[in-house]
Amino acid sequence: MNRRNGAERIAAEAAAWLARLESTGRTEATEAGLRAWLEADTSHRTAFEKAMDLWAILPGAAALRDGASDGGAEPGFAFGAWLAKRSRSLAVVASLLLIVLISGWWVLQQPTGYSTAVGEQKVATLEDGTRIALNTDTHLNVRYEEKRRSIVLDDGEAMFEVARNPARPFVVTAGNKSVTAIGTSFIVRKTGGVVTVTLISGKVRVDTHPSAAGAPAVQSTMLTPGERFAAAGDAAAMVTPVSSEAATAWRRGQVMFNDMPLSAAIAELNRYGGPQIDVADPRLGGLTVSGVFATNDTAEFADAVAALHGLTVDRDAGRIRLGR
Repeated sequence: MNRRNGAERIAAEAAAWLARLESTGRTEATEAGLRAWLEADTSHRTAFEKAMDLWAILPGAAALRDGASDGGAEPGFAFGAWLAKRSRSLAVVASLLLIVLISGWWVLQQPTGYSTAVGEQKVATLEDGTRIALNTDTHLNVRYEEKRRSIVLDDGEAMFEVARNPARPFVVTAGNKSVTAIGTSFIVRKTGGVVTVTLISGKVRVDTHPSAAGAPAVQSTMLTPGERFAAAGDAAAMVTPVSSEAATAWRRGQVMFNDMPLSAAIAELNRYGGPQIDVADPRLGGLTVSGVFATNDTAEFADAVAALHGLTVDRDAGRIRLGR
């Protein structure tokens, strides 16, 4: 049974128990049955409390309760007709309660989306105090469930500073990778089919789930601070050391390169918008670049690289081309 159907079933049961109490009163048998249902699962108690809160504000509920407490029908009315009318009204109110409960559950089940445009960065604080910093052109969804905090990173890059809660793991899914943390700080990036996970502090476990028939079983990798996990699909992962200063440079509006191939450095800078850089000769892509550069100034980067390697810079129609 999926979560939506399960929530609807629990909401229906809560509404039914409350309607039963309102229609028959608190008999010993009814209370014993309700107590057993409430103790069967913590979600039952939550559902019943929500049902009671909603019942109190629904149209007709108070009138039904008053009608039950004042001794019954008004003088001159047949008891059978009064009971049938009250039962129909009770059914209407109970049905309305059920609709409200299920609608509320379904709304709570829906993920909350966060995104940034090219060149934009954003910070969001979640209900438990967890902070998410989204880098350029990033799209993710958040869904907080009773026993799990779930994030789906569709594409882009985000840093997570997770509020500690061992009973409610924090799981980020990117492609066929899932990153599980309790209270820690880490970065997940998804570009095409490549997923990288950089641990800043604490511990995380990265699980690779089979994405095709015949692929290896779930592979788990534990990271320690200063390590970066990188893998594409079901390919073997590489874990390499990385400085936290370099990994979080984008939070300061910078990128840091250390003997980075020019082609890779250009691809990184182009992610942030502004005039796009390319090279006239593909062989230039093998040149290396080191230094700290602003993410919002590709022209400055191009001029610096040109000066370093004796290249020319041509600017035309919003593009920058590096050549011999």
